[in-house]
Amino acid sequence: MRNDRYQADVPPYALYALLGASLILNVVMVLKIEGGNDAPPPVAVLTDAPAQELVLATPSGSQATPVVDQAVPVTSNSAAVAELAPVADSQGWEVSHASVEHSLARTISNAVDSDADALAAVYSRLFMWDLDLRRDVQKGDQIWMIWQPVEGEEPVVAAAWYKSQKLGRTLQVYRYQAPEDLAPSYWHADGSEASLRLKGGPIEGYDQITSLLKDRPDHRGMDFRAPVGTDVVSPKAGTVTRVNWNHKANGNCIEVRFPDGTHAKFLHLDKLSVRAGEYVQAGQLLAASGNTGHSTAAHLHYELEKGGKTQDPVEYHSTQRRELPAGALEAFALVVNDMDSSLGTAVASR
Repeated sequence: MRNDRYQADVPPYALYALLGASLILNVVMVLKIEGGNDAPPPVAVLTDAPAQELVLATPSGSQATPVVDQAVPVTSNSAAVAELAPVADSQGWEVSHASVEHSLARTISNAVDSDADALAAVYSRLFMWDLDLRRDVQKGDQIWMIWQPVEGEEPVVAAAWYKSQKLGRTLQVYRYQAPEDLAPSYWHADGSEASLRLKGGPIEGYDQITSLLKDRPDHRGMDFRAPVGTDVVSPKAGTVTRVNWNHKANGNCIEVRFPDGTHAKFLHLDKLSVRAGEYVQAGQLLAASGNTGHSTAAHLHYELEKGGKTQDPVEYHSTQRRELPAGALEAFALVVNDMDSSLGTAVASR
């Protein structure tokens, strides 16, 4: 299964200290261009995905957008303004641009001098909801990003764009910490979250979905990156059929059988709160997420199986997309404008 390195949270700073003149003047511009001189278009919309050697598609076909049943506003219990929280200061940013020549991973590797593999993983995860990275990446597509290396951790991407020939538009996402969220996530310019969320999923307090069922043939579930100790709950009522089987690979784990015959598996857990044979209610605490078994980073692996066939959690649960509350939109717009300005300055200086 996919093992993602956990990216430590970096404390948020005030918007104007982070962005604006100091960001533009101090950013280190890495502009290794592999062809193409397209300037980035005005603000559009974007997303999140795993890095792999992705074979280019031919310029044909149309993109099927994920089905979103409804938008879910982010709730806030205070008048606090959400803040961008990419790094501790405005020093050390790099602005990178490249034209896709072979694959997304190789393009990024050729475009930057360090942290290429990790940066490709972070960048590609941002787009996995809106772009099929196996089939839709085409030669001549354009990528831009503002990013910073972090010693011992994944790089931080503050903003990322992907100009897709297949979609005929530029996807854009911005890193931003919404009110009451424990960590930053990525948002479209219109205030909708880039990542879709499962309806009635097994975990709420995660940082990011790092892998989907269809990312690669041998991956049978979804991975949610979350700090050790995050609550894991049963999405539906059911019976706990077994715990801690194949412990070397799965670590602490739980399986619950739902009334429709679906078996839900929760792997790499920390502390368990239920036992085999126990009946649990929908939303009941099962365990705390962890980093046990064959895992190198704290996360929850969530897997569904029915009649011997793996089920896609996205299809089983359906999805929804959060929206920023009205009180945060003005501050978020400043982030978008400053990031776009920084990227535009970098392009103009080529």
